[in-house]
Amino acid sequence: MQTAGALFSCHKATTAAGRPAPGSPAAGFAPAAFLPTTRAEMDALGWRQCDVIIVTGDAYVDHPSFGMAIIGRVLEAQGFRVGIIAQPDWHSTRDFEALGSPRLFFGVTGGNMDSMVNRYTSDRRVRSDDAYTPGGLGGKRPDRCVIVYSQRLREAYKTVPIVIGGIEASLRRIAHFDYWSEQVRRSVLVDAKADLLVYGNAERQIGAIAQRLHEGSAIEEITDLRGTAYVRRGVPADWIEIDSTELDAPGPLSPPVNPYADEEERTRTQQTQPATAGSTNVVKFYRKVPNARREMSVIRLPSFEQVGQDAVLYAHASRILHLESNPGNARALVQRHGNFDVWLNPPPIPLSTADMDSVYELPYSRVPHPRYGSAKIPAYHMIRFSVSIQRGCFGGCTFCSITEHEGRIIQSRSEDSVIREIETIRDKVSGFTGVISDLGGPTANMYRLHCKSPAIESACRRPSCVFPGICPNLNTDHAPLINLYRRARTLKGIKKVLIASGVRYDLAIESPEYVKELATHHTGGYLKIAPEAIGDGPLSKMMKPGVGTYHKFKELFDRYSREAGKEQYLIPYFIAAHPGTRDQDMLELAVWLKKNGFRADQVQAFLPSPMATATAMYHSGKNPLKRITRASEEVEIPKGIKVRRLHKAFLRYHDPDNWPLLRDALKRMGRADLIGNGKHHLIPAYQPVSPAGSGGRGRALPFRTQHTGLPASGTRSKPASRSKVGHGGRGLSKRRGLP
Repeated sequence: MQTAGALFSCHKATTAAGRPAPGSPAAGFAPAAFLPTTRAEMDALGWRQCDVIIVTGDAYVDHPSFGMAIIGRVLEAQGFRVGIIAQPDWHSTRDFEALGSPRLFFGVTGGNMDSMVNRYTSDRRVRSDDAYTPGGLGGKRPDRCVIVYSQRLREAYKTVPIVIGGIEASLRRIAHFDYWSEQVRRSVLVDAKADLLVYGNAERQIGAIAQRLHEGSAIEEITDLRGTAYVRRGVPADWIEIDSTELDAPGPLSPPVNPYADEEERTRTQQTQPATAGSTNVVKFYRKVPNARREMSVIRLPSFEQVGQDAVLYAHASRILHLESNPGNARALVQRHGNFDVWLNPPPIPLSTADMDSVYELPYSRVPHPRYGSAKIPAYHMIRFSVSIQRGCFGGCTFCSITEHEGRIIQSRSEDSVIREIETIRDKVSGFTGVISDLGGPTANMYRLHCKSPAIESACRRPSCVFPGICPNLNTDHAPLINLYRRARTLKGIKKVLIASGVRYDLAIESPEYVKELATHHTGGYLKIAPEAIGDGPLSKMMKPGVGTYHKFKELFDRYSREAGKEQYLIPYFIAAHPGTRDQDMLELAVWLKKNGFRADQVQAFLPSPMATATAMYHSGKNPLKRITRASEEVEIPKGIKVRRLHKAFLRYHDPDNWPLLRDALKRMGRADLIGNGKHHLIPAYQPVSPAGSGGRGRALPFRTQHTGLPASGTRSKPASRSKVGHGGRGLSKRRGLP
């Protein structure tokens, strides 16, 4: 498998006479101001042909918050000529032929945001806007655009390799539950008829693929790169196949006994687990496996046909996939689709700090392509003055797909690199007023946090480092982040450095000094955090801390805000209709909201994103956080428009439009005592003649995802009075995925 190494390699393919070889990357050419999007732009650069062409569902913005820009610049730094086809008209092949055929391959991505989440709300209503399109116009990309784009490319160029990636492909790399069709779909690799799928952060994989193809390898020969998936027939003879197609812990398929056990253990297993007709042979994972054998072992998941017909097997497959997500110990996975296998290599090795610095300091123009003129691209305007300081998240929230895409190991930039990017924004970005809008990532305060022991980290299979409590092996020292904040705000020309990424408050209370720094210098009146729920039922299925942790953080934040002489408020977010949530849980949350003076301005119900653990709960009614059997824990699933509408109504208890629905529900639940006109009542007994000016359900916001994750969104709150809480909303992504 591919291992860590230099991210950027210099390609100077030459003939024996020392001249550049025909068709090889040009040695020493200067970076383009923008990667070409038309033949005319290619001509201006003196290019006859692109080496790689990236097709994306987003408008082309040459900024390190946009995946196509990062991948394009990484390949350019390696000496390859890269073109961009952004938001092509998919009704014909015309736009896909604009740059001609690439010498090496097409790279296809849906963009920074999943195309289905981009277009539909959690209630499956069509959105009217698209933050990644000029003018914010909706409808500029097709549903499941990775599949559609790949099909059009195959029509136009039958023999050119196609590599798919980005958040949309990454979260659909195996058979997955599709919320929009309420069925299990095949791996997107199969439906797109692509040659390779790249999942996770793609810099290493894409660079290696380009290099291999340039050196003469066929696309079919590239089967050993981490973070890739491909189609093959059968398992090679020299591999050990581990069977996990039944409801048990994975055990050996061939040979018939566990190859990792010593002789004594093999004998004991055979004696205590005789094979009988219809019985299930339960064999545990053996942790101490020789590395040579582990690297040549593959776990067979239940097939697409099996998980499509059996939701419990789907939950089992989801559990195994998440157990095999640590790059330090993950094994390859294989899943049958009809007559062939989809083979997933282990996750990519995380980028080093030096690699991260290299990626973010490439020569980005930091603005949209000039072809868009003065048209505003909302996502760009939100992040143009922000800086990504790290990737990954070890929180493990089950509704969020950041972990499935970026991994649990935090990848941080150096302090010097972050400072240089701030200076670049200050000196070169038009319209900068001295305010950095964010120093963050998937989570604001995981910068340089890591396991204290590399050996423990490489062997760990825990889905979260902070649930049910903070792991004693986790380094929670916020000092490097505090130092970064202090250095950033003292730069010449910098008036303010805000933190817009969500703060993980259970980590923050481990460092009161960090909370003080945040409240005193880096909060612009409102700070967003995400309790998501207050009841133990839903919190245990989300893998989120209890509400007591929220109150501890609030106490610190309020105290340090007062000491700084500032009136500042927390903005808590909550998810309606998450697996594990009963009507009673939402009622208790509504009472808590009223007691604390919160009014949710905008509400979003749980959206089952592909491959998330909570999605497996939603589909199966089982809990993949524990071992799956037919008799294992059942999870309460709020399904159907009526119950989802009720749960959203509890979050907007103050909205007159919701009062009739809530009155009926409270009477049914035996809580008619909460109906009345007193301060202690949740809703009034009367109905106004006309709705209040602020009545009606809130408009659905785009989902917050940091570099390609897909967490469900929550509420946007505003104060019942100035002394209670501010208002705000979940923002658009800093950076959502890579081809």
